[in-house]
Amino acid sequence: MKLRTLLTAAVAFGAMTVTSFAQEVTLKLHQMLPPQATIPAKALTPWAEKVMADSGGRIKVELYPAMQLGGKPPELYDQAKDGVVDLIWTVIGYTPGRFPTTEAFELPFNMTTGEATSKAFHEFCEKHCAKEFADVKVIAWHAHGPGLIHSKNPINKLEDMNGLKIRGGSRMINQLLEKLGATPVGMPVPAVPESLSKGVIDATTIPWEVTPSLKVAELVKNHTGFSGKNGLYTQTFVFAMNKAAYDKLPDDLKKVIDANSGIETAAMMGRVMDEGDKIGLAIAQKAGNNIITLDEAETQRWKDTAAPLVEAWEAEMAGKGIDGKALVAEARAVIEKHTGN
Repeated sequence: MKLRTLLTAAVAFGAMTVTSFAQEVTLKLHQMLPPQATIPAKALTPWAEKVMADSGGRIKVELYPAMQLGGKPPELYDQAKDGVVDLIWTVIGYTPGRFPTTEAFELPFNMTTGEATSKAFHEFCEKHCAKEFADVKVIAWHAHGPGLIHSKNPINKLEDMNGLKIRGGSRMINQLLEKLGATPVGMPVPAVPESLSKGVIDATTIPWEVTPSLKVAELVKNHTGFSGKNGLYTQTFVFAMNKAAYDKLPDDLKKVIDANSGIETAAMMGRVMDEGDKIGLAIAQKAGNNIITLDEAETQRWKDTAAPLVEAWEAEMAGKGIDGKALVAEARAVIEKHTGN
């Protein structure tokens, strides 16, 4: 009888082990861009495929682009926090003031390439921003390639910015546009094409990689970039998971998510944005558009005009009990470290 009891217990334990091992999980990934855009096509889809493969098919990732599950882009972070969806990818600046330490990376003329800046941003955020994102499981923090201006009329010098209605994607970018003489118009990136076509805005700030999916090179014919290795600005992003969805995974599936999180995932996302920049530029060149690169002297004028924004931000952070000056110095140092020569 005792032996039979032990055998029954062993069989029951084995069944539980097999059931646990075979557990299947479906994760819904929600974001605001169309599926053919760079990050959805070249980063999120491959990430999902790798997670599914690494889990032996036990994790299924369902992709929902272009806000298919409802809501507006600024609501994505809370959708992950509240468990409306399991995974989101979003622009951090869509919720102004909520993640103040991240803004150190959005200050003008700080960033270099998407990949280097993304690695730097993830490293920086692991050290300084974790408390601000404590209510989600962060997969990666990253940034895009050099931000530039796409306009209906040519922008060849600083004075050409005066009075232009220009879309900005975050609080810091809007402050920069205002400092440069423009009238900033805040809006999520999916609203850009209609706003350009209807004359709501005269220009938009986005990196090259976003332009193909929005057909910006058809809507405007002028594109203004800058000399040197630093772009005008970058925008920051977070790829995050609902904490409860992560916590309830068995340990081996948590390891799959962990193995596909972190600085290398951030680097991958920045890298595909850099590659997307080349594609966007090539489309505009093929269309015969006016590609403007301001020379070093003119670029320096823009840098000098924008410089007071840094001190203003440092003072604002000091008022919140945050050492903004130290954050700016560290952001620049870690970008330089990952950029190299």
